[in-house]
Amino acid sequence: MKPRTIYPPIYFFAACAAMAALHWWFPGVRLLSPPATYAGAAPVVAGVVLAFVAKKHFDGVGTTVKPFERSSVVVAHGPFRYSRNPMYLGMFLALFGLSVLLGTLGPLVVFPLFYWIIFSRFVRREERHMEEQFGDAYRDYKRRVRRWL
Repeated sequence: MKPRTIYPPIYFFAACAAMAALHWWFPGVRLLSPPATYAGAAPVVAGVVLAFVAKKHFDGVGTTVKPFERSSVVVAHGPFRYSRNPMYLGMFLALFGLSVLLGTLGPLVVFPLFYWIIFSRFVRREERHMEEQFGDAYRDYKRRVRRWL
């Protein structure tokens, strides 16, 4: 039996929950107070919108968004012109915004862990998978477009 894959959105929501839990139970130093914390709403919205727009581009060309499944095409338009990973970038942006909204030091410890999980479990493996599947076309895309921004 094949083990179930935990997809990136599950890690994202777990990171959000972990940030909230750390804020309430182990907040550490208060870095920002309202109304300054409200500025975090903008990156949350921008990150969610970026992730959904990027997903719509996958849907528009009929390729899968699920990691490691066979893709039908290298998506290189829309936000993929600027970042090879705009969906993950959107998640990072939303987590940053959430940390600003919370305003305490505790939630910030989630960032390195979330980055490590996404990078090691998905980004590196997806890049290898895409190179194997698309060869020079994907390598050319990698030369033209940065991994994050």
